[in-house]
Amino acid sequence: MFVDSHCHLNYKGLVEDQDAVLDRARAAGVSAMLNISTRHSEWDAIIVTAQKSPNIWATVGIHPHEADAHPDTDTTTLIAAASHPKVVGIGETGLDYYYDHSDRDRQRHSFRTHIVAARETGLPLIVHTRDAEADTAEILREEMGKGAYSGVIHCFTASSEFADIALELGLFISISGIVTFKNAADLRETASRIPADRLLIETDSPFLAPVPHRGKSCEPGFVADTARFLADIRGVSVEDLAHQTSANFYTLFSKAQAQ
Repeated sequence: MFVDSHCHLNYKGLVEDQDAVLDRARAAGVSAMLNISTRHSEWDAIIVTAQKSPNIWATVGIHPHEADAHPDTDTTTLIAAASHPKVVGIGETGLDYYYDHSDRDRQRHSFRTHIVAARETGLPLIVHTRDAEADTAEILREEMGKGAYSGVIHCFTASSEFADIALELGLFISISGIVTFKNAADLRETASRIPADRLLIETDSPFLAPVPHRGKSCEPGFVADTARFLADIRGVSVEDLAHQTSANFYTLFSKAQAQ
């Protein structure tokens, strides 16, 4: 019924009891999960987890926090790793100026490297952006001008103006459990108006557990709670939202659909 378009099944909080986590997700109606990588050392384990099940997929990428630690992860490396049949996306990548765990120039270089890999492989880009809207938008636009690529702004928390830019560029927008938080009024307004055919849902687990699970380690099964909340603010049934967002996932991640 639901697709969790962004989770970290190999992170602490999920990996210790991974089989049970997957069982609970399926019991909650989650039909597929995209297991996201953030550093090179994770790639093999994330792919192995994806190989356990026909409904789990993987990505390869370097999170902006990790950009300083991966100066040698170039486009060639990403493209080679993305040839694995279970790898269906490039990322997560992007810019994070909130923590500045990596040099901003290094983040921007890494981001562009991932975009080239997405363009050349035809796989969608998974974009993380925090406190970096202007630079993220500039890079996305500049690179789109060099040649089209697809992608998603994951765990969307940016402004409505940035949402419009992303949509104008043909990107998808993914909503996490943050939309259920008490202080997320602006996000709820944006989430209520994203075109139905550009909307995805995710958990970003083990982080950001939605209401009513606040304070717990987030799991892919909790995407059902986010979906019910999102359906309510959009004025649609949860069944319709589940069907639409699942169809959108396979439209964007067409390599998964092909299998």
